[in-house]
Order: sequence, then C-alpha cells, then structure tokens
Amino acid sequence: MPYLLAVLSAVFYGAADFTGGVVTRRVAAIPVVLLSQASGLVLVALVLPLLPAAAPQAADLWWGGAAGLAGGVGVALLYHALAIGTMSVVAPTTAVAAVAIPVISSIALGERPGWLAVVGILLGIASIALVSRQTRVPTEQGQQSGLGAALASGVAIGLFLLALAQTRATSGLWPLFMERAASVTLFAVVAIVGRRSLRMPARLAALTVGGGTLDMLANTLYLLAAQVGPLSPVVTLSSLYPASTVLLARILLGERLSAWQTAGVASALVAVVLIVRGASHVP
Repeated sequence: MPYLLAVLSAVFYGAADFTGGVVTRRVAAIPVVLLSQASGLVLVALVLPLLPAAAPQAADLWWGGAAGLAGGVGVALLYHALAIGTMSVVAPTTAVAAVAIPVISSIALGERPGWLAVVGILLGIASIALVSRQTRVPTEQGQQSGLGAALASGVAIGLFLLALAQTRATSGLWPLFMERAASVTLFAVVAIVGRRSLRMPARLAALTVGGGTLDMLANTLYLLAAQVGPLSPVVTLSSLYPASTVLLARILLGERLSAWQTAGVASALVAVVLIVRGASHVP
C-alpha cells in the first residue's frame, strides 16, 4: 500500500508542478505560491474535523513546521525555474537533487532495502536524469538561471521530504496543517515586506487554486506512505513526478520528448516495479 500511495503522490506532484509552472509564466512566483499554499491550507483545515481523532506530539508539529519552511522555499524556487526554463529539464533536475537527500539520509541511518529495491532506486534516479536530457540546443541565459534555481529547489524539497517523513502515523494530517500554515505565514510576510501585488486574472487564480489542491493531495499521499513504509523506496517513487510533468508538457504545451526522455519515462515504470517487488523484503 505505501508504494501505491507514493506512486499516486508522484502523479499529483507532477500535475501540480505543471500547473504552477504554467501560471508563473504569466504571474510573479510569490503571489502564485502564496495562493496555492493558502488553498492547500484551507483544504486540510476543512478535512481535519472529518477524520478520526489524531494524537500528534509536539515533535510532529515541529517537523511539520520545518517541512513547511523548506517546502515553501523549494516550491517558490521551482515555480520560478519552471517559469524561466524548460519544464522537461527543470522538473527532473529538481527531482534528482530532492531524492538524494532523504535516500542518503535513510541509508546512513540504517535502512537496508532489498537488492531489487536498491536496483529500482538506482534506476529511478537514472530515469530522472534521462528525462532531463534533451537534444543539444543553444543555451540561453534564462535556462542557465532556471537550472540553478532548480538545483536549489531540489535541495529544499529534499529537506521537506525528509522532515515530513519524521512524523508519526498517529499524528494524522496535523503535520500537514502545520507545514502549510508555516509556508503561508512565510510568504505572507514576504509579500507584505516586499509590497508584492497579489492580483491576478481570475482564470489564472483558479488554476493556482487547482494546483494548490493537487499539491496538498500529493503531500497527503506522500505523508501516509512515508509514515508506514521504508523511506528510501517511498521517496524515490514519489520523486518520479517529472515523468508526469514532462508528459503534460508534451501533451498540452507541445514540448517534444527526445529519445533519452522517452527512455527515462520507460525506465521510471521499470523502477516502480522493482521497488515495489524488492522493498517488501526489507530485513
């Protein structure tokens, strides 16, 4: 079950990133991030009273808050990179950096997935790298900046994934509430101090709210998976979201897939099978 949840989270993460990238090509990143994060906060606040009572400890709430600060910065950098760079390059670059931090940390702390899962994790990371490859084109300054922001975003998102995984299953969705409350507070302060306008066309605002809802669904699925499953396979499966972003960019924006990218998507599917079959044999 945790692996199915992780795969579904990757699908929603990819769709949310695609939506955010499309909007931030027309509107500044700060209002987009603030509105999308706020919509996620409203969603989790509405759902919490409908769920069975949870018993979060202070540590769960602190980890949620830390995840919110890291994740908020990561999403803002990601949306900025998606706006100025090529989606099919930026999203995988971010994912490679994001998956490395929790996977290395979990293995360093003693997690030992089965050998099939290890092969799947390595293949998953390789598939992310393959999806990021394109045929050589003249490099533009905007794309260089996009890759730099994508790497920084990946580090922040990796810390987000690692922090959220430290919460206990009995804490329910309260860590997500704290995560989103922290990120909304952060960007509200940034918007106020920077005197940023939050106005945007109604159609783009609706897309932003939709993207925030997708992102919260992805976070919920990842949280549930990370709380009950081994971290390194779960975080690798969740980090396969670039395949979803790339496919959406291909279908809706006409961005072409190179042979390397097609191979990367196929490798991601194989990685999912290997991780699911091998992770169940954790000693």
